Amino acid sequence: MKVLIWTQYFWPENFHINAVARSLHEQGMEVTILTGKPNYPEGKIFEGYKATGIQQEEYSGFEVIRIPLRQRGKNSGKGMVLNYLSFIASGYLFAPYALRGRKFDVVFVYGLSPLLQALPAVYLAWLKRAPLVLWVQDIWPDSLVATGFIKNKWILGSVALAVRYIYRYSDSILIQCEGFRASIELLTSKKDSIRYFPNSAEDTPPELFTTSQGSRIANAVAQAFSIVFAGNIGTAQSCETIIEAAKLLKPFENIKFYLVGNGSMAKCISKSVEDGGLDNVVMTGQVPPEDMASIYASASVLLLTLRDEPTLSATIPSKLQSYLASGKPVIASSNGESANVVIKANAGLTCQAGDASALAEAVIKLYEMQPEERVRLGENGREYFKAHYQLQNRVAELITHLDDVVARH
Repeated sequence: MKVLIWTQYFWPENFHINAVARSLHEQGMEVTILTGKPNYPEGKIFEGYKATGIQQEEYSGFEVIRIPLRQRGKNSGKGMVLNYLSFIASGYLFAPYALRGRKFDVVFVYGLSPLLQALPAVYLAWLKRAPLVLWVQDIWPDSLVATGFIKNKWILGSVALAVRYIYRYSDSILIQCEGFRASIELLTSKKDSIRYFPNSAEDTPPELFTTSQGSRIANAVAQAFSIVFAGNIGTAQSCETIIEAAKLLKPFENIKFYLVGNGSMAKCISKSVEDGGLDNVVMTGQVPPEDMASIYASASVLLLTLRDEPTLSATIPSKLQSYLASGKPVIASSNGESANVVIKANAGLTCQAGDASALAEAVIKLYEMQPEERVRLGENGREYFKAHYQLQNRVAELITHLDDVVARH
């Protein structure tokens, strides 16, 4: 089967679709990637690429085609909007030319924000007479409301109309968590086309990673009772809750927080750390993806935080699957779906989103646990991961679904 994966973000940017594409290829699919020029999260085009022109390269044995893209810039709302719009415009103007003469059995859209990136994919699927499968990672326009990025009701209404259009012409709508279903059903009459398909993670047994094999950061993490937050440091992640919890935990000299990643709120959080004299908070900045497994293995606890927003309560950040795979206990300072997963897996502790006192209490509770109890929580999480989120199994399920969509089309 010839699969065109449409995604604004792809390797060397670090997103889950990289692993899904590799696994599809390894399981016999003929994969082609249509994407933009890599510039996330730093906001500037990566070395070796340029914003203009169509570029082609190979990744893990399959072809990657890159269309022009305006870089998003650093902490610039205007730059981000122009970045989003440039990919949509390029999709209409350049993708048909870049893919001329090629046939595909299915177009598969990795629907991260902005979901509007799928607009030209709808046109391309029609042009290629191929079915369109949309994998929704963020619900729009709800996500815009939750982050406060756009408040104008007319703009939000226009976005909702565009999303209705995308759903209408999607042959299948996959949702990464059940919490998305109700919101999506409000914007489409094709309720039967909605199907649950969660994110997954590659299965790397934790015992393969030791501190001695790890990075400098992993070695530092191993020296204390470390609470590791990994990923985007943005408005949705409520990292200010971590800072407030760290203030409460200053008397515990052996407890440290590590914020591994970058994002629009990183400078603000860094200033809060400095102003508060918080030597129990370490911000590492962006680290190579290959270092993350050893950092997880060196951590005492892995931390997920989200703001107290209904839309965010409905989502499961993709890092949760990697957390569970690592075999470490998890704290979910969040409401709804992500907290429910931790509870079902018996993989750690949960507390209300945005409640710094409750987060501090959860950290202390794990700190005071017997080591074997923490080990048991981590093992529970890993078993839950293997049963529900293992990459190869989930991709095999995806292939079966794509076969069914193509047959019906």
